[in-house]
Amino acid sequence: MYDVVVIGAGQAGLSAAYHLRRSGLEPGEHMVVLDSSDGPGGAWRERWDSLTLGAAHGIHDLPGLPIGAPDPTEPASVAVSRYYGTYEETFGLDVVRPVRVRDVRPLEGPDGPVDVDDRGVDRGSPLVVSSDAGSWTTRTVVSATGTWTRPYWPAYPGRETFLGRQLHTHDFVSAEELRGQHVVVVGGGASAVQFLLQLAKVTTTTWATRRPPVFDDRAFDQEWGRDVERRVVERTSAGLTTLSVVGATGLPLTPVYQQGIDDGVLVSRGMFTEITPTGVVFPDGEVRADVILWATGFRPAVDHLAQLRLREPGGGIATDGVHVDRDPRVLLAGYGSGASTIGATRAGRAAALAAVARRAA
Repeated sequence: MYDVVVIGAGQAGLSAAYHLRRSGLEPGEHMVVLDSSDGPGGAWRERWDSLTLGAAHGIHDLPGLPIGAPDPTEPASVAVSRYYGTYEETFGLDVVRPVRVRDVRPLEGPDGPVDVDDRGVDRGSPLVVSSDAGSWTTRTVVSATGTWTRPYWPAYPGRETFLGRQLHTHDFVSAEELRGQHVVVVGGGASAVQFLLQLAKVTTTTWATRRPPVFDDRAFDQEWGRDVERRVVERTSAGLTTLSVVGATGLPLTPVYQQGIDDGVLVSRGMFTEITPTGVVFPDGEVRADVILWATGFRPAVDHLAQLRLREPGGGIATDGVHVDRDPRVLLAGYGSGASTIGATRAGRAAALAAVARRAA
């Protein structure tokens, strides 16, 4: 039986693994890191090629090995995958991949559950992490799965009738493949803005947002980062559904973004009310569309924890930092503020320290 199983080898998972190893837990003996991807890089390895390091928001150093000063014109997917791969090798983290975790559940002994709570879940037994590549028994799970595998597709009347193409941020490859078409970009975050600026060079666009986009000219510094985390944490602490980081930050009013506003590209038309076979309907009329690009964010990838019944009536998992209120055996390093590049490294460290403390107890 392992002391800790870390699920996910992105920023939070690698940070947790680093601190676990520094605390004396050896990979393959006391701990194991599982990752669903074919190689290093976490969610970054899946990003579109046109997202360069210079255009990406928030690529942060992992503990013990700074990323340095890479070429800002290099695709972020390539640079970060290389960096994470070097990191895993340098610190001997021995990530096991590809492993797709199916569920986490208590290991019941021959006499049945050890300690059943008011939801009928055994909170006293070790946990079994089951996957398509086998299973691991552990005292503590650090879930660092982030959000990338859970793209959010909002429901709108008529969406299933649209005859054109629909794709999500998760599936975007390049603007070039949409050349000459009219694209409706849905969403008010950084990805939507980046898509609009790229697409404007090869096609025409309409920007649809539920609320007017908020461009903020404040300094995106450490104070800003702490403010963002505070607003996200307020919701997760209360067991509410998670708030997107962009929902708490606004968008930086960079010179490039200001130019996009001046050119009429970064100007929202508001939100459409329905989708037709040939387009979308706004309050002031229909816009014909060849493509609908849903830049509508992601939800926490925590389905593998469903058997533990951790969710609160508010729809989220109540947490105190990385600690889950309902189950001390589970530490969430990729949830809420820990799912963002702003807080993932710190969340990984906090989860590792908490796991080590549980081991010593």
